[in-house]
Amino acid sequence: MTNSTQGDRTEPVRAPDAERSGPSRRLVSAALVSGIVGTALGATAPSAWADDWSVPRPRKAPPGPRDRAHNDVLFVGAHPDDECGNLATFGQWREQYGLSTGVLTVTRGEGGGNAVGPEEGPPLGQMREDEEREAVGLAGIDNIYYLDKPDFWYTLSGPLTAAIWDVDDTLERVVRLIRATTPDTVVTMDPRPFNQHGGHQLSARLAIEAFFLAGDPRAFRSQITEEGYRPHSPRLLLAQNYGFGSLLGPDAPKQRRTDRASGLPVFGVFTGTHSEEYGTSWAQVERNAARKYVTQGWAARPPQVPTDPEQLGSDWFTVLAADGKAVKSKVRPQGELRPLYAEFRDWTERVGLPWLANDTQPAYPAAPATTIPEVATAPVLDGVERPGEYPGPELPLVHWEGEKVGAEDVSATAKLSRHGDDLYVFVKVTDDRRGTALEESDAKRHWRTDAVEITLDPRGTADDTSTTFKTGIFPYTANGGGAAAERDGDNRQGPAATTAPGMRVVSAVSDPYRGYTIEAKIALADLPAAADPEKFALNVLVYDSDTDDKTGQTRLAWSPFGSAQADPYVWGTATLEGYTPPADRPTEPAEPEIPKDAARSEDSPASVAQSQRTGVPLAVGPRPRG
Repeated sequence: MTNSTQGDRTEPVRAPDAERSGPSRRLVSAALVSGIVGTALGATAPSAWADDWSVPRPRKAPPGPRDRAHNDVLFVGAHPDDECGNLATFGQWREQYGLSTGVLTVTRGEGGGNAVGPEEGPPLGQMREDEEREAVGLAGIDNIYYLDKPDFWYTLSGPLTAAIWDVDDTLERVVRLIRATTPDTVVTMDPRPFNQHGGHQLSARLAIEAFFLAGDPRAFRSQITEEGYRPHSPRLLLAQNYGFGSLLGPDAPKQRRTDRASGLPVFGVFTGTHSEEYGTSWAQVERNAARKYVTQGWAARPPQVPTDPEQLGSDWFTVLAADGKAVKSKVRPQGELRPLYAEFRDWTERVGLPWLANDTQPAYPAAPATTIPEVATAPVLDGVERPGEYPGPELPLVHWEGEKVGAEDVSATAKLSRHGDDLYVFVKVTDDRRGTALEESDAKRHWRTDAVEITLDPRGTADDTSTTFKTGIFPYTANGGGAAAERDGDNRQGPAATTAPGMRVVSAVSDPYRGYTIEAKIALADLPAAADPEKFALNVLVYDSDTDDKTGQTRLAWSPFGSAQADPYVWGTATLEGYTPPADRPTEPAEPEIPKDAARSEDSPASVAQSQRTGVPLAVGPRPRG
């Protein structure tokens, strides 16, 4: 990690320094502010769109030869499958308008789960590239450009992701690809920070900046003077918008829509449109493509979509820029922003799109609170609650995500106590069906099957989970194995035996199966910093899987809001009764250890062949002079 997490909390993402031939942030803002148009476009609406934004009609490419790397549309995402929700649109644009689409994927998703095997890190990244190439091929997409940046774990922090990706270098590569592929339209993800992956946020931020910088000859001048690229200004900039998913039927996208927060125009592309090539709806083609992502568990999705058009939805897009100019909207400032949201607001102001920060911070509900009592005798770790071991209040775990089911399907409670410098947690889970029993060596990424997660913020001040302790506990493993624990998405990652040496876990699984209990001892010395007895924060979560394919269905949490496992702002507070941390224990969290191994394009035959075909260097690196 190039910068400490603490230092990244409120620092805006920096652009390359002038000596690197990159733009200053003053240049970024100037490029935007010099071309802002209002949302009331009226007669000046871009000629490519008709019917007040309700029907997309991208213009066809002008006649004459194009560079072999050219694509009419460029999608910018963070991971394989980020584009999947728009393949019905990209396929229609190709079939109806002759428009080609290329995909820029910053990472290969090495930090995600694997529903089909034990592979992780670069080997998993290569599997995910293969899946992505097969999936997007159904929409007629030939080119996927990977930047070889590391995908670590699920974080909600754009700034943390920026530090791991080397944001200056990544921006330079995105600008280079726009100049190399000369798209008319750039489509990206939603840059807003609440409840979405930091990689999604940052890929969108970089796409937005690169959209305006690619046409400025002062930006990354060496790409022009040494690599032979020309400035290129795309015309349309669109962001995915999943806020209209409940609107079904072919008439839904015919109405004029506006994004509630930003006030920007939104249009939809109906997925039920018939494909002449495939003889079915584009929604069905998109589902076929989604099922190619087997490592993500998407093969478990129903193979058939409804045939009734009234039951099919649309792909929705927010119009961020038209005719190369940012679309302007009203700004509604928010006060008292927490650091993560203040950083995003600062970024929007710096790049000249402050309306994107409207309502950026949600109305967080009051966090639950509890007291963790001190006990004179340490609980016996046997998966059984004995008298006096957990005298504190019982914490109800309620529905958080996934399918809403009855208490007999899955329900849970938790109790906590402390003895000396150790925290004890007892979780009782009622469950009607066992999930996949993983091999003990594969006891990681606990959301794939039945598991309990315990998240601890020792100081109660974390803005992301890199300064916290998070453990996933499996109640059973393969071949009759017992409980196993690991750490994921926090200050350290890996098997608990090495990342939390003071931790012990046991389970008691009912026979016949009706659920299980988890009992864990967590040494407070294993936390990233000394526990503050008045500001200690935590959450307890349950993942329920009712299948054998390493996919989950229902999730419970003590404090259920947003990304409850990854957002420390959500976690409840817990007073550590009678506790004083050792005087020599640091109050500043330890520097996080974050995996940075990434699959490389040079090791991918498909990427090598594509580079030879398009002339774009591997990982969109500098083009040799000559």
